[in-house]
Amino acid sequence: MAEQAVDFDEGAEAGRGRFFGRQRELKALRADIEDAGLDTIAGRKSARPRVLLIAGRPGSGRSALAAELVRGLVAEGRYEDGVLRARLTEPGGEPVPTERTARELLADLGITAPAGADGDDLAQRLRGILAGRRMVLLLDDATDAGQVEPLLPDHADCLVVAVAAGPLTGIPGVRPCTLGGLDAKSAIELLDSFTGSVRITVDPQAAETLTELCGGQPAALVLAGGWLAARPMSSVADLAKRLRALPDDPDRPEAGRPLARAFRLAYEALPPSAARMLRLLALAPLGLADAHTASALAGCSVSAARSMLEGFVAFGLVRDGERSGQYEVPGCLVPLLRELLESEDRPAEVQLARARMLERAVRLLQSCRAVTEPEGSAARRRLAGLPRALRFPSVGTASQWLRTRQPALLASARLAVADGELDTLARRLIAALVRALTAHRGAEEAAPELYGLHRLVLDVAERRGLHRERAAALLNLADLDATTGGTEDALLRYRSALDAGRDANDPYAIGRAMESVGGAYQELGDWQRAADWYGRALSQRLARDERPDQARLYGRLGAVQTYAGRYGEALRSWRAAAAGHRRLGDVPGHARALSEAARVQEYAGRPHEALRTCEEAIELARQAKDMRLLAALQLRLADTLDRLGDPAAARLHRAAAERLLGSEGSTYEIRSASAKD
Repeated sequence: MAEQAVDFDEGAEAGRGRFFGRQRELKALRADIEDAGLDTIAGRKSARPRVLLIAGRPGSGRSALAAELVRGLVAEGRYEDGVLRARLTEPGGEPVPTERTARELLADLGITAPAGADGDDLAQRLRGILAGRRMVLLLDDATDAGQVEPLLPDHADCLVVAVAAGPLTGIPGVRPCTLGGLDAKSAIELLDSFTGSVRITVDPQAAETLTELCGGQPAALVLAGGWLAARPMSSVADLAKRLRALPDDPDRPEAGRPLARAFRLAYEALPPSAARMLRLLALAPLGLADAHTASALAGCSVSAARSMLEGFVAFGLVRDGERSGQYEVPGCLVPLLRELLESEDRPAEVQLARARMLERAVRLLQSCRAVTEPEGSAARRRLAGLPRALRFPSVGTASQWLRTRQPALLASARLAVADGELDTLARRLIAALVRALTAHRGAEEAAPELYGLHRLVLDVAERRGLHRERAAALLNLADLDATTGGTEDALLRYRSALDAGRDANDPYAIGRAMESVGGAYQELGDWQRAADWYGRALSQRLARDERPDQARLYGRLGAVQTYAGRYGEALRSWRAAAAGHRRLGDVPGHARALSEAARVQEYAGRPHEALRTCEEAIELARQAKDMRLLAALQLRLADTLDRLGDPAAARLHRAAAERLLGSEGSTYEIRSASAKD
């Protein structure tokens, strides 16, 4: 993944896009990279990468130091294959599962991991991909060694830089670098980047006092600098006096008090409406909020929300999201915002804000999908009736929005399900997200995300006792298992879906599950069980007089009976399928069913009957104008004529097939497929 510029992240030492201080720490970290380990001294090649640990409190600039180290190493060409980044803790403090981290890292490498794969499989796949590459793996905000250990490559050509609050006990050979506050000179340079040199120069002692009050913590200094930048007439001494006057919270750890004081000063300077919005940003998924998210949370207009977000940037309270349109709340501030939210807002108001945010996401996703529909469609007409702020001008714009917002939208779905009180909204959000992802990326490409969303639906359905939704989620998950080679897992889920369908008394789910169980057994080569389950599904369709499904199931039953060598039963099934398609007026389906019946007659040693059936199918294929089917039937007819001792007629039919296909390559493809069948 391409290296990114350093920003204010977790109190990064970045003022106006610059990095300050930490030269001693950078030198020590580089020395640790060069330092020979015990394996090297003993003449052995290390089997594990060098692991550097940057330990410090949130707000200490630990992420910025890691980014600065990595940028320098890559710029020097020491790790020519680039950098992989992952954040191992969400802003709310929840550890990110290994499965999600490994999947995201694989995606950064351009590799789509199988839907449904667990964390161990994905981590192993990641380690295999990294073998032989010279890369830096930057793991930010790790909670413990258990998050880091599975991701470590199995060779020494990579470098791992981990960022955490404390030691990573359990990982051998970790080289720790523990951060304190910035030195006075660097801290003043950071303030200067916000205020300009004049206010610092006229009162250097006040500047030093201010850095001491901030504990040298970059996050606190950024907030102090933002406060001064927003007040060009205030002096550094004014700010120092205000900070000194703020009482400390005795229940807060001493090391966290400077940041809490600086945050309180910045927060109390906000107008009530802006202060309320800032508190509510603690609800933003992944700490990411665009103008729509902020306006929904606060219940204000999109333009007013955008204006307030830009003001927060000036205060150093959020990070600017110029490229993606999203603003990020620094992780070190999220706990402080949550404290304020709990103390100043009623739970009902907080829940209402969360519901507004989810509802806005649903409407945007519906709009995102609707723009892919044809002009004049019902979805397009509904789209035209939406407010301009909720409409996308083009498919490309909608697709870009979905791509950049996808992590936050997926996090919204997870948070909504975890909440437990917004299940109806959660289900609507997941349904809208599934449709939008499928419309813009296709079901196959979006399979990993769809798998996770269907699991969320299953969680809600099981919690609420919603048997119909449980059956639907199990069927969707099983379908994804089946498409990725997990047939055994799919079979178990199809059987569970059948039980859920029966509990819900849902005929569609019951029939679909029965047919899918048959399909799983067919994939496993168990023809007898496949035929049994197809027969059960067919009986249900016959009882309900569902004719299109009857015709399809007769065909599926005929196929497994053919594989099992039960040609008499297979022929009856294919003729029943042909009759069903004929009654439906489905000429192509009728032709294909007769084509399969002719194949069975050939296998059964009845070539004359196969010839007549094939001729009938050819006539139907002509009526349907299905040229590929017609060509395949001509080839089959030619093979039958060869067996009957009429090579001249066989040559005529082969020539006709070649003319239909228009190329020898296509002829060979169909002839090969015919021979294989």
